[in-house]
Amino acid sequence: MAKVLKKVDVVTAGVGFAGGIVAAECAKAGLSVVGLERGEKRGLADFQEIHDEWRYAVNYGLMQDLSKETVTFRNDRSMKALPMRRLGSFLLGDGLGGSGVHWNGMEFRFFPYDFEIKTMTEKRYGNKLSKDYLIRDWGLTYDELEPYYDRFEKITAVSGSDSNPMEGKRANPYPLPPLADTPILQKFGSAAKSLKCHPYILPAAIASEPYVNPDGERLNPCQYCGYCERFGCEYNSKASPVNTVIPTALKTGRYELRCNCNVVEVLKKGGKATGLRYIDTLTMEEYIQPAEIVVLSSFVMNNAKLLMVSGIGEQYNPATGRGTLGKNYCYQITPATTGFFDKEMNVFAGAGALGIGIDDYNADYFDHSNLDFIHGALISLLQTGKRPIESNAVPAGTPGWGAKFKEASLYNFNRSLSVSAQGASMPHKENYLSLDDTYKDAYGLPLLRMTYNFTDQDRALFRFITSKTEAIVRAMGAKSVSSKPDSRNYNIVPYQTTHNTGGTIMGAEPGGSVVNTYAQHWDMDNLFVIGAGNFPHNSGRNPTGTVGALSYRCAEGIIKYGSKGGSLV
Repeated sequence: MAKVLKKVDVVTAGVGFAGGIVAAECAKAGLSVVGLERGEKRGLADFQEIHDEWRYAVNYGLMQDLSKETVTFRNDRSMKALPMRRLGSFLLGDGLGGSGVHWNGMEFRFFPYDFEIKTMTEKRYGNKLSKDYLIRDWGLTYDELEPYYDRFEKITAVSGSDSNPMEGKRANPYPLPPLADTPILQKFGSAAKSLKCHPYILPAAIASEPYVNPDGERLNPCQYCGYCERFGCEYNSKASPVNTVIPTALKTGRYELRCNCNVVEVLKKGGKATGLRYIDTLTMEEYIQPAEIVVLSSFVMNNAKLLMVSGIGEQYNPATGRGTLGKNYCYQITPATTGFFDKEMNVFAGAGALGIGIDDYNADYFDHSNLDFIHGALISLLQTGKRPIESNAVPAGTPGWGAKFKEASLYNFNRSLSVSAQGASMPHKENYLSLDDTYKDAYGLPLLRMTYNFTDQDRALFRFITSKTEAIVRAMGAKSVSSKPDSRNYNIVPYQTTHNTGGTIMGAEPGGSVVNTYAQHWDMDNLFVIGAGNFPHNSGRNPTGTVGALSYRCAEGIIKYGSKGGSLV
């Protein structure tokens, strides 16, 4: 029998950026908060001198244990979904801080176009996509979210340049100057300018200088060691929940952090959430944490799953179009072109978000009148620091093994560069999340089932953007060029991005969304569901900045609700 604990004001399921922001802001406002994290506790000391590519990059040392919980996948409703047995397409974080520990640190804002995509698209082009695409406005505008973006950038020490003309208006400049403009980035910049594009150094939640954020947390300047992606930062340079918002919450004395606590149910009574039921993963004991306000702040898929297994909201049905829970799951497309050069370059030094890009073919900054898609993609070159095990780019026609492969791999290791893109994903009626009817996790709950495939919109955008990445690589002076082939069908492998969105979408009205613009559940006003699952579609940029901004807005809503109650909109 579950042990019932002392009631608190707020309890969160998940302690990454979203859960950490909610905890810090609510605790500072005087509320008592408990954070439940199913993974282990970790911090700066755990990352010291661990540049182990095999452990972290290849064997996913900071990722979710798929033998305990995974997702099942199918391309369409006619297929039998099967469990993802090894991480591939996306990397589900595990442990305190979640994916905010192993991320690259690219912190973007979405475009004004994103938040009013349906209205703006129809105004300019009419009904460009078929009714099978479920595009919708978000219920709030870029201008309304801008102050929250500003707050998150200051907390996470974003280093950036104000030179990108394809941006929404900013109230303030970035907190820090951009990361280093290296010879490799300059090569891309010169090529992009020769093609009449507008390159800029990418914004990075990696300190370019010593920095103390508004909450008093200190970050150190980046050492460009090349171990950001899939790694925790040993220099305390890359912002993560464990060196920003979580310490801030703990300092208040009103925040209790509990790790190794796997939440399995949202408890409810009389139209209200009453708390969370969780299992201690070390002892397997069961507990109930009562709370006045319940917040689901875990990853996209876990938030949706918790609502589903708890029977909160109406599951989306693609056959009828009814329901909202699980609807509008989106991913991204990832075209890329690799160029091979004669001259050796310093590809060893780098940082996860050290890069240069263009948005000339992103959002609606170019004319789509004669194109078979809407939106676009960020095109960029990243200098993340090449690591030897997984970096073996060779020209087309090279054997896949043997002496000639080894020779080509060694020669091209520091003579190859990739220009890649992340393209926006539009929601389609056949792409959604639901509960699997066969497979269960280690705690007896159904696995989450992902039904997803690329659409004609994705394929058309992929072809268009590939032509642009090829043009840039050729303008950079590559002696040969190799582009990623267009895959007609999505596959769960290989790795693409961890930019999963949708399933618990936000909106201005309850009929078409799960939560309102404060991430407050339409059916249960003391339940908040916050994360990238709130996005009605995915942009051509990284999602973390928008998750952070929405989390600050959510925290503001929770504090208001704590004093007044009722719906916030």
